[in-house]
Amino acid sequence: MILTNNKSNFIFLAEDDIDDQELLIEALTSLDDTIEVHVVNNGKKAVSYLEELPDNKKPCLIVLDYNLPEMNGADILNRINTIEKLHPVTKVIWSTSNSPVYEKICTELGAKAYFVKPTDFYGIEKIARIMLQLCGLKKE
Repeated sequence: MILTNNKSNFIFLAEDDIDDQELLIEALTSLDDTIEVHVVNNGKKAVSYLEELPDNKKPCLIVLDYNLPEMNGADILNRINTIEKLHPVTKVIWSTSNSPVYEKICTELGAKAYFVKPTDFYGIEKIARIMLQLCGLKKE
């Protein structure tokens, strides 16, 4: 799902579960209806998309599911850390796994946060609010 094109409110999401995609997008857009979310469903597509982004179209936030086909969230972080234009972009992991090992690896690779996917919409909305704050789009 892609909404209005505006680099200041663009979130990139790498997520293979359609339900998780839809729930997070619904939560984000219910809090800020100007947000643009671009979604890919595997790790290789995530890296390719981010490598090919024009310098003037960087997302304000990169959200990576940890358990993606073809490349996991830590591997993606490792790869995109070599893309200089993405250095200032905030990166977070969004995962069903609450593994402290995964969280440590990802934060060492530069993830600003490691979110465990909640089981209810209220929890997803709470995380979406934090994501918007990380984008500088919500102050509350």
